[in-house]
Amino acid sequence: MSSNLATKLREGTKKSHSMAENVGFVKCFLKGTVEKSSYRTLVRNLYFVYSAMEEEMEKHRNHPILSQIYFPELNRKASLEQDLAFYYGSNWREQVAPSEAAQAYIQRIREVSETAPELLVAHSYTRYLGDLSGGQILKGIAQRAMNLEGDGTAFYEFEQITDEKAFKTQYREAMNNLPIDDADADRIVDEANHAFGLNMNMFKELEGSLIKAIGQMVFNALTRRRNRNNTELATAE
Repeated sequence: MSSNLATKLREGTKKSHSMAENVGFVKCFLKGTVEKSSYRTLVRNLYFVYSAMEEEMEKHRNHPILSQIYFPELNRKASLEQDLAFYYGSNWREQVAPSEAAQAYIQRIREVSETAPELLVAHSYTRYLGDLSGGQILKGIAQRAMNLEGDGTAFYEFEQITDEKAFKTQYREAMNNLPIDDADADRIVDEANHAFGLNMNMFKELEGSLIKAIGQMVFNALTRRRNRNNTELATAE
């Protein structure tokens, strides 16, 4: 019997999705204001988050639930390493560390992996399907805003996935067929909302450096009204 988890996640995270899009850093991003210093900090934090998530997913690749959504072609660690080398140079490993918000995110990933690994479904869904969806919009915005020509946005490129739309359909079907009951589904939806909050905390951390770069008045003007351009930054519709 289908758990209908994909639909439950979409419906159950709508409010969180909207809140994420209305964080100041994200609103500025969507309106084409991308400042390189804050963006490379985001890349740095995402590297540590995805490293943790992919390590834990690999650890549980034979888990009765997680094995059904274990798709190594989604992994972002290697692509983020390319971007870090672009923004920080060849010795990037000596320069980067996770921020406070990223550390909290990583801690939560490790915690659920240890105590309730099925909840990693929520973290996988929240990040990867968003990367495949709205992430492609953000790639173009970042390239234009920072005058990039091919480098610096490897994070958004899924070279092993030739048809992203078909893959998202496959992924949702896999979620719908997970061997879980309604109570498990509700717990996964709750965890997805928690994951949204952890993402938002990372975005909010970046606002200080963004305001310093573009000015408080410009930041206020960009964030005053809700952006009407819907995207999927951290989840997938």
